[in-house]
Amino acid sequence: MRAAVSERARPVALPARSRGRRARIGIGSLAVLLALAALLSASIGAVPIAPKEILRILLSGLGLVSADSVDATASAVFWTIRLPRVVLGVFVGGALASCGALLQGLFRNPLADPALLGISGGAMLAAALFIVFGDSLASVVGPAALPAVAFAGALGATTLVRRLGQRGGSTDVTVLLLAGMAVAAIAGAGTGLLSFLATDTQLRALTLWSLGSLGGATWTQVVWVGVPVTFVLFAAVRVSRELDALVLGEREAHHLGVEVERLKGRLVFLTALGVGVSVAATGTIGFVGLVIPHLLRLVIGPGHRALLPAAALGGATLLLLADLVARTVAAPAELPIGALTAMIGGPFFLYLLLRRRGRGSW
Repeated sequence: MRAAVSERARPVALPARSRGRRARIGIGSLAVLLALAALLSASIGAVPIAPKEILRILLSGLGLVSADSVDATASAVFWTIRLPRVVLGVFVGGALASCGALLQGLFRNPLADPALLGISGGAMLAAALFIVFGDSLASVVGPAALPAVAFAGALGATTLVRRLGQRGGSTDVTVLLLAGMAVAAIAGAGTGLLSFLATDTQLRALTLWSLGSLGGATWTQVVWVGVPVTFVLFAAVRVSRELDALVLGEREAHHLGVEVERLKGRLVFLTALGVGVSVAATGTIGFVGLVIPHLLRLVIGPGHRALLPAAALGGATLLLLADLVARTVAAPAELPIGALTAMIGGPFFLYLLLRRRGRGSW
């Protein structure tokens, strides 16, 4: 009898171990890819910096190597331009992909995305209002004013779309997507009107913002983006088990002891915070939160405890590579990152729509 019970238990235990091993291998591989992408981004540019020179610059910064052995021009470019850009890209890409994974779990749908649901549009509209009319607020609050305003816009858009998508205590996916498109369209129209009212300097800032770019990265930006994004990532992992239960359905999650409405509020807050500060720093960069979580869910499984950190690593890698292409393929000009990610994400989104239509599930 014991042998029979043991034999019955094995098929259940082995797949779990296999999934865990696959998740660890996937996360480790993504970490290596991110390190390589960061090294390439720091090395390639108008002023090439060899990997060995980067190592000497880092050691010189730590005081382990004499500063006389380091090229002064390469060191200045690395510390003031390349490294802030790389670190900001890691934070923003990780935030967008992780927030996409949170939204897909919250709405239980692979089509959920910060841009498609109007969250990025809400953040951008609020930030555009700040750029055009917020000079006095900026002088009082300082550099934290812009991300705070963008967060408020993202939170408002997220809450509105979620309310419109609810029907009888459950989420209607069709209404959700339509509401997100409507909010995004309204936000785009508002941003266009503000562009008409803006001065030349403000118009240039709004135009660059609407296209998405890491070109203005500074250490100040890195700090006020990195702190809230780090909070979002750690907080998201802490609610991963509750999110797994929510994917089964709200009623099932409630029976498992999850406070569903409280969890929804926390997910909405985390998503709005991550997307808001990201849009405030780099402008609108679409489809990172759609493509990366969906692909990784197929590779490492649906468990959010592994999916969320994997999405952060994958999103950071994708954004660094897109930024590398954007600033090198047409050098000395720089292509907008948002256009490159849309070229990747747009066809992928159409593929998902056709796949779901073929299954007859909307």
